[in-house]
Amino acid sequence: MPSAASPELQAWLDWYRSMGVDEVIGERPLDRMRSTAMPAGERSAVARAERVASPAGAGAPPFAPRADAARPVLQSVNSAVASAREIAAACHDLAALEAAVGAFDGCTLRETALNLCFADGSPHAEVMLIGEAPGAEEDRLGRPFVGQSGKLLDKMLATIGLERRAVYITNVIYWRPPGNRSPTQAEIAACQPFLERQVELLKPKVIVFLGGIAARGLLGVKEGVTKLRGRRFVYTAADGTRIPAMVTFHPAFLLRQPGQKRFAWRDLLALRQRLDEAAGG
Repeated sequence: MPSAASPELQAWLDWYRSMGVDEVIGERPLDRMRSTAMPAGERSAVARAERVASPAGAGAPPFAPRADAARPVLQSVNSAVASAREIAAACHDLAALEAAVGAFDGCTLRETALNLCFADGSPHAEVMLIGEAPGAEEDRLGRPFVGQSGKLLDKMLATIGLERRAVYITNVIYWRPPGNRSPTQAEIAACQPFLERQVELLKPKVIVFLGGIAARGLLGVKEGVTKLRGRRFVYTAADGTRIPAMVTFHPAFLLRQPGQKRFAWRDLLALRQRLDEAAGG
């Protein structure tokens, strides 16, 4: 076996690394020594568990029980959501909430991530930006939006007179999914009570969702970002506070599709207008 990778293999490895892929694992353990495939009943149970909806609100059961093999999985997710909601409600400031999230064991992503990525920016910010999940660089440093997407986000904010240290940045997921895969609905649901409490404690004047996945849980929408951006939304917190909200493209998407930056610029101008309106009235 050669001691060094061939140039072709090294090129592939370099490309994977640049894309943020540093692990090659699946979402579930797979016993490749088994001669038979996963039973159909088990496959359907897992599929149903992956399609669970986000919790509708405090006290409401987020997942309907099913009388089949999926029930243990659903009960486990239900238990994690209920535990997260109880823990979050007991936190009276952002520092306590961050400590609680760090100790929370109801989301398995913490087992594969290097660090907790709770938030960055000012705890007194008027603008709260919510993305999807940490990437490789965020996981390494324990702060959201510090990689290439974060650098672009900083530039975007600067165009309307906002500094990173003056806003508050977080994600719907606090730990990096392996290989930068999209978070599952179960993972989002387990973290959502903490995110909801984050909003209550911060009390921002405007919430900006970066991408459609970020918006779906709190706004209860199903459309993609292209249909959500350009519209005005209102997020109602558990305490009844109504907060203006908007959706725009995730910076990572803009890096891949720079032609969409003109629409993001319109969204930034709309954000600036909303802040000016809030300041004036």
